[in-house]
Parts: sequence; C-alpha cells; structure tokens
Amino acid sequence: MSEDQIVKLAREAIEEYVLHGRRKEEPEPLPSQMERRRGVFVSIKKDGNLRGCIGTTSPTQPNIAQEIISNAISASNHDPRFSPVRPEELDQLQISVDILGEQEPVSSLEELDSDKYGVVVQKDHRSGLLLPDLEGINTAAEQVEIAKKKAGIPARAEVDLYRFEVERHS
Repeated sequence: MSEDQIVKLAREAIEEYVLHGRRKEEPEPLPSQMERRRGVFVSIKKDGNLRGCIGTTSPTQPNIAQEIISNAISASNHDPRFSPVRPEELDQLQISVDILGEQEPVSSLEELDSDKYGVVVQKDHRSGLLLPDLEGINTAAEQVEIAKKKAGIPARAEVDLYRFEVERHS
C-alpha cells in the first residue's frame, strides 16, 4: 500500500532534515487538500512505540503543507521526550498525521467520545490537548485526566472543555 500525499510529505520532510539538515520545500503545485490552514499533529512510532509527536492546536503556517513540514521536523528532532531521529532509523518509522478540525466548546464529559473526538482542557493560561482514538485510552474521563496532567492542571480543577475531530492519515 502506498502512502497518501500527506504522510509522504511528512516522511520526506523528516528525511530531508535528518539526512541533509534542510527544511523541505512545500510541494508545487500545492495539492488542494493542503491549501487550507489547520492545526496539525505529526506522530512518529518505531516498533509500535512512540518516537516523537509534535503538533499545533491551531494553524501557525500559511497552509497545511507548511504545518506538516514544520511539525514533522519538530516531531523527529525537537520532541523533548526523545533523542533526535538518526539516519539509520528512517526506514523503521511509522508516521501518522492528524489534521485538526475546529474546536467546539462542550459542557460535560457526556458530549465527548474518546474514539471520535480529541479534547482540549483549559484553565487560566494553561491548556492540554489529547488526540482521539489513542491506544489504552477508553473513556472521555481518562482523556480529560491525561490532558489535565499534560497541562499541569490539578486533577480536581474545573476546566473549560473543547472537542474536535481529526482527519487521520497513516
């Protein structure tokens, strides 16, 4: 099975940076599916284990292509949880790209579904995000708990909740 254009762009951006230390140029002509502006997460796994994941909750670049390139480089080389990807690892990486939909406020856990929606929790100046359909997370309550922990928000704190859908490419 061949990779779709979105995963292919992320892989090429990682390879260009790891092998040559350069930022990949956006494709020309720009595919229509990459013209919009959206938040994007790039996740990298090796042997089924997370190897890097960086994303933006809202757009920081002029289009999805640029967002993918930036976040692919960051996920492979600047995720503080992992050492940078080495050239000899490149052919062992599984890459997925999540393009985020619009965030919508929700008033309770009942409006969330950990398989369908990602979640954002906010309290004062802190916020945490968790993507949907992650292995080992089976309930909205678990999803919110982990997002709070990521944001450094106390477990019992009241938070503003938002949900969003993703377009997942892998």
